[in-house]
Amino acid sequence: MSPNVPAPGEPPRAAQRSRLPQVGTTIFTVMSALAQSCGAINLGQGFPDFEPDPALLDAVTRALHGGHNQYPPMAGVAALREALAEKIESMYGARYDPGEEITITAGATQALLTAILCVVQPGDEVVVLTPAYDSYLPAIELAGGIARCVALSADFTPDWPAIAAALGPRTRAMLINSPHNPSGRVWSAQDMQRLGELLAPTDVVLISDEVYEHMVYDSRSHCSAAAQALLRPRSLVVSSFGKTYHATGWKVGMVAAPRELSAEFRKVHQFNVFTVNTPMQWALADYLRNRPQAHLQLPDFYQAKRDRFRAGLQSTRLRLLPCEGTYFQCVDYSEVSELPEAEFCGWLTRQLKVAAIPLTAFEPVPDTRRRVARFCFAKRDETLDTALQRLARL
Repeated sequence: MSPNVPAPGEPPRAAQRSRLPQVGTTIFTVMSALAQSCGAINLGQGFPDFEPDPALLDAVTRALHGGHNQYPPMAGVAALREALAEKIESMYGARYDPGEEITITAGATQALLTAILCVVQPGDEVVVLTPAYDSYLPAIELAGGIARCVALSADFTPDWPAIAAALGPRTRAMLINSPHNPSGRVWSAQDMQRLGELLAPTDVVLISDEVYEHMVYDSRSHCSAAAQALLRPRSLVVSSFGKTYHATGWKVGMVAAPRELSAEFRKVHQFNVFTVNTPMQWALADYLRNRPQAHLQLPDFYQAKRDRFRAGLQSTRLRLLPCEGTYFQCVDYSEVSELPEAEFCGWLTRQLKVAAIPLTAFEPVPDTRRRVARFCFAKRDETLDTALQRLARL
């Protein structure tokens, strides 16, 4: 008997029709579970193994006991949006109205989904540069859109002729990510200017994923879509408090966009999440007011970890790829193994007790010839040193 047909006497069963039939459990969940079962150091999933600033945790306690435990305004706590408007203006020279142009979200992933849902109609095309964060394509599918995937160049920089060729009359939006997860590359001011010129004659909406905006190294600067005169009027700019303040489990993010785009964004936001954790918002507002320069310490903080990790890998047969930003280091392991990326990361986790993520997890059509894995170095020094001792066997 078919599993979908009830046995005689049983009540009829609801039809099981998946909205995402091609989607299974994410590689991050799979690799984290494997790491735990093997007793491996988890350098796969991108979260720190250290705590936020105690001053921020104290601010949460004050908010919890200060009566901030009921619904905040749908768009977010006003004090937090005002502090963000000041921060964005000081960093990028762009003034957003905190009342109408900044929205607090339940993390960046919700912000990205809401941005796509508010912009993309069924049949619209969305240009996505791959490899790409794994939520992009399912979000486009849920909106009824069609992803036009454009591979980045071999060194993970924009392939401008291919991007230009992907833009067409049905293109409604484009998704970019800089600093880029998984590669760690950072778009230059020239890249952003070229993108602005490319999109200028179109009505394409830009969704700019900038969650690693404060993790840019070697004296580079983050080039935000908010800072580009040609891009700002068409952009939804997404960022993450969790990434910036070492509190990924809080799931608090934000979107800055012009008034018209923000109004459409909030139409969807109010129905798919409505509002976001109140005491955390008040704590972040307090922290931004009292320590407005805290994010400026992040480049040096994470560059030191990057350099420590890269130095330790120099003695292995892993070839280090450029890491200009984020807290991810990619390596070419082709001198170590010919295993495909997912199999190699599984082997690494089981045999050397260090978990990594294959780049194939970020692509709809994996490059089966490439041999690259991604490590997360947002870890305590002792965690990195122990992982490096194990990787020294390669």
